[in-house]
Amino acid sequence: MAEYKSIKGNKIQNYTTDPDNPLTGQVWYNETDQVLKVNTGALVGAWATVNSLNTARNALAGTGIQTAALAFGGENPPGPNALTESYNGTNWTEVNDLNTGRYLLGGAGTQTAGLAFGGIGPNQAATELWNGTNWAAVNNLNTARRALAGAGASNTAALAFGGGDPNTGATELWNGTNWTEVNDLNTARDFIAGVGTSTAALGFGGYVPPQTAVTESWNGTSWTEVNDLNTARNQLAGAGIQTAALAFGGLIPSPTLYTGETESWNGTSWTEVNDLNTARQGSAGVGTNTSALAAGGESPRTAATEEWNITGGTKTITSS
Repeated sequence: MAEYKSIKGNKIQNYTTDPDNPLTGQVWYNETDQVLKVNTGALVGAWATVNSLNTARNALAGTGIQTAALAFGGENPPGPNALTESYNGTNWTEVNDLNTGRYLLGGAGTQTAGLAFGGIGPNQAATELWNGTNWAAVNNLNTARRALAGAGASNTAALAFGGGDPNTGATELWNGTNWTEVNDLNTARDFIAGVGTSTAALGFGGYVPPQTAVTESWNGTSWTEVNDLNTARNQLAGAGIQTAALAFGGLIPSPTLYTGETESWNGTSWTEVNDLNTARQGSAGVGTNTSALAAGGESPRTAATEEWNITGGTKTITSS
């Protein structure tokens, strides 16, 4: 603030738009928004531990956003689990179970309109729709598999890709009623993570074998290899969209260890950022690259939940 005063004095500067490169601590009045603003410094992301799931489990799936999420399936005790929990930004609440218990499954959609598919259970092709209250069994995947990834902002338009038994690059498109086989991933793998929509997705990491850092981008028709993760791993989780994503957790090779490593994707390359507080594999990930949620996993098996948020940058000054 002393530096700002030496340049501008005590007068608050007026702007019609925010300044391009404000100093840390600089305060200004935005005439268009009619608010006071301050630059609180460089953007930094970090994980914070919040209230845990009611039931510890790993290899579960999730949908939604940080303040309105759904976590379902998983393994605890060893074997398929049908538990579903809803998160309101503060606490997890148990809601109605999946019809088919399973783990290492894929998910897409929102807290009130979700989709669950594949996984280890009685039927590795099983697909279910969530309407905000109950799960309903619908048409199966064409290729039964576990340890696959999903992408999609609704339960009527989703993408399922990768998976195992054996490893596959198979990709299927969901239209709300049926799955249709489309072009495969370039690198067949299981334990892959994915984010995005049915027409613009990102798939990263997985097990080929061994663990891989390969990242591929989906344009609605085909997959293209783009820049790799910095750390090869499998059983990781992700949040975000095709051009702005977060990858976190997983298993790293030689020796095989749980990791809390987190990487941020800007549409071109991955950058290492602050680690999870609890290193783990097989957690559910939801949200964006600036506001994400990691729930459950194996570290060993945990109910731990963490929120990722970005601090710094331009903030509005309020009276509260």
